[in-house]
Amino acid sequence: MSSNKTSNVEKIVSEARQAQQKRETTYRERALKLFPWVCGRCGREFGGKGLRELTVHHKDHNHDHNPPDGSNWELLCLYCHDNEHSRDEVADAYDDEPSGAPSASASLDNPFAGLADMLKDKSS
Repeated sequence: MSSNKTSNVEKIVSEARQAQQKRETTYRERALKLFPWVCGRCGREFGGKGLRELTVHHKDHNHDHNPPDGSNWELLCLYCHDNEHSRDEVADAYDDEPSGAPSASASLDNPFAGLADMLKDKSS
């Protein structure tokens, strides 16, 4: 890539990052005015320097959906926020079960559910 194209790409990336930081600052400031400085999951209270550990979580995971009443936000500490997103990743992984595999609930009720069908498929 030529240096001119590289500098244009760097400029675009820099502008996008600045816009994102500005947007985050704006909704974070609004959320901190609307809600008490308490983690919505663990109940830990924040203030002073520790306030930086309190994050704004978007309930619908859309960072561009920022209604003025804060109905899409909740304040979560860093740990609970990470846990919230990890739980979603695990749930998404379970949603991607291969076809023909027994469901997670069926395997809890009957660990051998679908075994006969799976053995038939392998012998064919």
